[in-house]
Amino acid sequence: MRSTVPLLVKLLAIAGFGILYIPVIMMMIYSFNRSKLVSVWAGFSTKWYKELWYDDVLLTALYKSLLIGFSSATISTIFGLLIAIAFVRFANFKGRLFLSLVASAPLVMPEAVTGLSMLLLFIAMEVSFGWPSGRGVDTIMIAHATFGMCFAAVVIQTRLRDMDKSLEEAARDLGGRQPFVFLSIILPLILPSIIAAWLLSFTLSFDDLVIASFVSGPGSSTLPIVIFSKIRLGVSPEINAIATLMILAISALIMIGSFLVLRRDGKK
Repeated sequence: MRSTVPLLVKLLAIAGFGILYIPVIMMMIYSFNRSKLVSVWAGFSTKWYKELWYDDVLLTALYKSLLIGFSSATISTIFGLLIAIAFVRFANFKGRLFLSLVASAPLVMPEAVTGLSMLLLFIAMEVSFGWPSGRGVDTIMIAHATFGMCFAAVVIQTRLRDMDKSLEEAARDLGGRQPFVFLSIILPLILPSIIAAWLLSFTLSFDDLVIASFVSGPGSSTLPIVIFSKIRLGVSPEINAIATLMILAISALIMIGSFLVLRRDGKK
């Protein structure tokens, strides 16, 4: 028997998605507004997209955000993988409780507390060792990797627990040794979770504002910091333009990923 969705559920779903996506659509529409006032429509124009390519501040901030995101996501994924292997494959070891506490604390700790603690750490390191000399891209990268690896560990750890260990045991029975077993058996099985952990870490780094505000210095502002500083004086049409480009890029990646998944399922 075919089940029907209640009318109230449909209305609530439409209202929820409307509240979420209508402002985004309006922002994308006003990115083509000729007027400099974002609340007054003065005709269609693409001049703000042209102005965007000559805005060195926004483009530099975007480049730094991408650089920090790729670097911190890679570091987070590597350390998250090591933490996940330690928790799943070595259940009882000395210091497990402490490592579990350290790996879980950033998940529930307020970002302001994390940012302040990282700032104090970098100041103490600069006084003691002379590095880092001031705050810049490297300090933001370290801070993002520190809390990103906790999220990566959770994602990879879930996949490791659900993995069929009989395949690994069969490889060992056939004479397989490390690191061959890990590289040829375990790694391909947990690869989707590693990719998911990397994407999650990259998103958290690219989107972060609070922690980056604490550990950044002059000339190292990321894109969220620049956007936040600009909208305090009023929303600029260039902000709408760069936000629209990011939405289109993300939508294209999601569509490509969905197409590949559907194509793979269709072959199966």
